[in-house]
Amino acid sequence: MTDKNAGKLPTQSIDLKMLETEFYNPSSQPAKVKFGTSGHRGALGSGFCALHAKAIAQAVAKMHLEENIKGKVLVGGDTRLMSKVTAELCACVLAGNGIEVSLPSIPVPTPVFSFEILSKRVVACLNGTASHNPPQDMGLKYNPSTGGPADSSITSKIEKYANYFMQNESEIKFISLDEAKKRGLIDVPDIIGNYVKALGDKIDFKVIKTAALKAALHPMGGTSLPFFKAIKEYYKLDNVEIVSELQNPSFNFIPLDHDGKTRMDPSSKYPMSPLIDLALSGKYDFAGACDPDADRFGAATSKGGLLSPNHALCVMLNYLADNKKTSKTTAVGRTIGTTHLIDKIAAAKGLRVDEVNVGFKYFVQGLLSGELLMAGEESAGMSAADWVTEKDGMLAVFLLLEIMSNTGQDIAGLYKQLTELYGSPVYTRVDMPVTEEVKAKLKGFNKESLAGLKEVAGEKVLNVRDTDGVKVYLEGSWFLVRPSGTEAIVKFYAETFKGEEHLHKILEEGRKVFGL
Repeated sequence: MTDKNAGKLPTQSIDLKMLETEFYNPSSQPAKVKFGTSGHRGALGSGFCALHAKAIAQAVAKMHLEENIKGKVLVGGDTRLMSKVTAELCACVLAGNGIEVSLPSIPVPTPVFSFEILSKRVVACLNGTASHNPPQDMGLKYNPSTGGPADSSITSKIEKYANYFMQNESEIKFISLDEAKKRGLIDVPDIIGNYVKALGDKIDFKVIKTAALKAALHPMGGTSLPFFKAIKEYYKLDNVEIVSELQNPSFNFIPLDHDGKTRMDPSSKYPMSPLIDLALSGKYDFAGACDPDADRFGAATSKGGLLSPNHALCVMLNYLADNKKTSKTTAVGRTIGTTHLIDKIAAAKGLRVDEVNVGFKYFVQGLLSGELLMAGEESAGMSAADWVTEKDGMLAVFLLLEIMSNTGQDIAGLYKQLTELYGSPVYTRVDMPVTEEVKAKLKGFNKESLAGLKEVAGEKVLNVRDTDGVKVYLEGSWFLVRPSGTEAIVKFYAETFKGEEHLHKILEEGRKVFGL
């Protein structure tokens, strides 16, 4: 349900002082450490506090020492209120355990952590971010030597150790930053130059530079700002303009999202409304944005307005397959809730589709091996072959800009051409509020319990997948139910190539299947 305040600027600032106090001295018992798809995340205070940061860092130190993992750990974070402090606390704990640390002087984008690991300058990272969540939230992610999000064998160990140190704080080894620097355990790396130069091997900046179009970039108050600036300067992109350099941990310059909360989501029409307006006004042909840690992309064009991530992914895949496919790139990866138009494009280009559970960690091996030409998810995350094993919103924004520059066409028009070739999907995701009792009941549904389900919305049931929620595959359509791990909601996804009326029928009959 849309809040009446959606799209408006916040009427009052967040109490940053109170949040800072909560970080150091939570007013209630700190929650246990729990790693989700990428890390531990929670509201500043009991959800995420200084003790969480120190306990997770000590857990990582213990794991590195036990497993004889040698090398520096890159520690940093995004532009949130307590990200810098979180990074410094982690650095002090790691150094207290004798582990060398790279501690950049500026906020670090999530894809750059991956880039630095894969470049072998560091062996792992601790990244303080809560992605595009509201400013009151904070989190901490760990990436191992693969550069991507850690798998469950690693995160379960970190969870176990961290929760022990949450209860036994006196066993956390900690030295001051000054002492760590004195002992030569902390360096301050340049994290911009190498990434910016390497991006030129993935993006054709010459074609962007000479294109007859104007582009706007908006960092949404996040870590992409100095990178956008450096890219613009290094590749001499006079037709690209950074339209906002505002950075404020309250993010009070971002319009409120659909539920009236500040959420720096570049795929939502409400936070993106200033950029959409710039594109539709005709002042810019293309407008791109990233969330605070720069792992998600958003884009709008003068002819299409805000691009759906699903639409953008389809256009990117088609372009990559036509222009950058090699004998090594044999597949495309997509998450379980992402459009199946990708499958039709992949089939036409001779690519296998790897459908994975939600979480970019499931793409890491395919990206490392070079098999995946592209990996993408409907929530606006993507990466490409021979690049990072994390989502990279900056790569996605410049790839979309390259596509428009190279083809001379609007992304919306290119997507329409794909639908004329392969069919036009109608897609939705509905977040349904439910009780914990209903969520628990949904866990009882699986492939076996739905074995008797033969038809939905006039289409034969072909298969059921129960690895991440329950997905029902129909003859030309599908629907998926995923209970949220953090909120009292169920996410209901559905897609059909038979129009809006059929989609409504799938929603109606699909809900009945699960008693929703």
